[in-house]
Amino acid sequence: MTDKVVFLFGPTAVGKTALLFNVFSSGFEVINCDSVQVYRHLDIGSAKATAEEMRRVPHHLIDIRDPWEDFSVGDFLQLADEKVKEIESRGNVPVLCGGTAYYFKHFLYGLSKSPKSDPVIRDRVRELLASNGPQWCHDELMKMDPISGVRIHPNDTYRTTRALEVCLSGQGRLSDFAVPSTVRNGMKVLCLGLKRPKEEIDRRIRMRVDQMFDQGLVDEIRGLVSMGADDQWPGMKAIGYQEFIEGMSTGELDMRAIKEKIVINSIHYAKRQKVFFQSFSAVDWVNPAEEDLIRQKVSAFLNE
Repeated sequence: MTDKVVFLFGPTAVGKTALLFNVFSSGFEVINCDSVQVYRHLDIGSAKATAEEMRRVPHHLIDIRDPWEDFSVGDFLQLADEKVKEIESRGNVPVLCGGTAYYFKHFLYGLSKSPKSDPVIRDRVRELLASNGPQWCHDELMKMDPISGVRIHPNDTYRTTRALEVCLSGQGRLSDFAVPSTVRNGMKVLCLGLKRPKEEIDRRIRMRVDQMFDQGLVDEIRGLVSMGADDQWPGMKAIGYQEFIEGMSTGELDMRAIKEKIVINSIHYAKRQKVFFQSFSAVDWVNPAEEDLIRQKVSAFLNE
């Protein structure tokens, strides 16, 4: 594995993709760190780069699963490690880019020693989720593992159900299994955190959601529904998709209301991303507009 890797992260709509193509256009390859962009057919709602853009800068771990398939952080870590080796063999530098904070965390430190997922228990928890809803599941988690319950947002059904799986396995609580605190494999990492004022992020989110609807998000959802999409598909739990699925389940398909809900959920998510990323140590926080400064930081890091 290469000893030098660049992290490029920040909240949704901060401007990660545009910066990639302006600063990392030569000698770099991108490893996707967005848990929605791993799914095929989820293009507009995940703000996926276009095929032309991805030809300019090679991208990896995009469109590697169907939206009804699970994709765990363990899956990500295994595939990301493989891609880093491939990129290094070509003499290029890996850039991990996205907004899924726990992908970065586990790539840097590795996985905790929590019990492996048991298909029988996983199906049982899914039945509980389908029967009782995400808030009930989170309430149960608060009873069984309050530390994890506080750490995990009630809307984060993936992490909530995973924590419940561990509790129901009889092997302890998820919070009993600590994530390692030592950087693995001797990696040297340049952590570039992208920031903008909150008001600007909120404005950019609203503009992005408007653009998604203009680009055909509703038609994308219709196509997914025709494939059988429902709230049990992992890909449909993402912001930009879950709002439509929820609307269909209640019979309330007011597009204006759905659009506003996507905006609000995205703003709340951006806030949570910011808090999580700020817990990382040794992050160079920069505004995406400071491209010359970012180039200088990358050059200095690679020449150390």
